[in-house]
Amino acid sequence: MIGVFGAKAIGDVGNVGLFARFVWQSMIACARSCTRSKTYPLIWAQMHLIGVRSVPVIMITGAFVGMTLAIQAYDQLAGMGMEEHLGVLINISVVKELGPVLAAVMLAGRIGGALTAELGTMNITEQIDAVRSMGTNPIRYLVAPRVVACLLLTPALIVFADLMGVLGGAFVSVVQLGINSRAYWNFSASGVELWDVSIGVIKGFFFGGAIAAISCYKGFTCKQGAHGVGQACTEAFVASFICILALNFAFGVIFKAIYSTFWPIKSLI
Repeated sequence: MIGVFGAKAIGDVGNVGLFARFVWQSMIACARSCTRSKTYPLIWAQMHLIGVRSVPVIMITGAFVGMTLAIQAYDQLAGMGMEEHLGVLINISVVKELGPVLAAVMLAGRIGGALTAELGTMNITEQIDAVRSMGTNPIRYLVAPRVVACLLLTPALIVFADLMGVLGGAFVSVVQLGINSRAYWNFSASGVELWDVSIGVIKGFFFGGAIAAISCYKGFTCKQGAHGVGQACTEAFVASFICILALNFAFGVIFKAIYSTFWPIKSLI
């Protein structure tokens, strides 16, 4: 029994090392791809697939997040006579936490699964080996454009999710719940700062990098057969989801410490 657990632990440590080397090689390939005009068409193509086609689902997700927050939080604030402050609660929650996290989760399901399935199919059909045999680095040719596209477009997609979340929450609050529109937006403007919006955008940069790196690695290392590709897609989504939550917690602690250091008075209010 001990030997089985020991072998499993050694295997997991080895997999972590392989993933770390893959990420390092991908970072170098991304840096080189950004300086070579020959890779720009590949990056533009991935930006269209990853970014443009993801806008509708991201906007729908953000809108329903804002509307659901308005419905759930109204009764608590109305009981204290503070329903006009509902916009502050909705907008801060959307731009700092729920918008970035849920948008990244949707991208992990839509984009992460597609990247893993595409590269996994290329792996089991030996297309990656064919690229390598022609003297081309498959990480630079296949992985770098996808990683760059995710790094650049995930923050932009989070902005779309935040915008729709704010508008969705305002629509339900003003139209359905009857809150005064002027008071709603005045309290929202005074409660939400540029710092809050910047936190969500910065998180998106790291969320996108994590989704792309994990998905591409699972595709490159998937097992043979249709079952191997399906298992790799599942593992990619689960690992991306856990990584998003872990990064969100870590950045929450880091940004809170930074805010408390530079604006100590505001952090106590």
